[in-house]
Amino acid sequence: MAFPGSYNFNYYRGDTCQFVIRPKTANGGAFDLAGYTSIFTIANIRGSGATQYSNAQGMTAVVNASTDIVTCTITPAGGNLLSAGTYVYDVQITDGTQVYTLLTGSITVTDDITGAV
Repeated sequence: MAFPGSYNFNYYRGDTCQFVIRPKTANGGAFDLAGYTSIFTIANIRGSGATQYSNAQGMTAVVNASTDIVTCTITPAGGNLLSAGTYVYDVQITDGTQVYTLLTGSITVTDDITGAV
């Protein structure tokens, strides 16, 4: 595997944001996600001492082993925890023994106008 990929994106605070990851093997075939779980973590900085947001705060990553995709979501409640600014993130999968980072990058958060709906 040639992980992690890199993807930087913008996020409008308080909205639902969703993207999918289709991991591939070294030969370009679909990576078999059977038995894997995933986690999507957003942090203010990389490394120790970071303030992190993940599943408990409304940042989710769900593995669909039948389609071999990982769906990542920032929920409105999770997004409302983020202030305007730039954050870093990664998405990892594990089968309990092996851990792979699929994607990493930065998220630029823009404050909304309407507020929580």
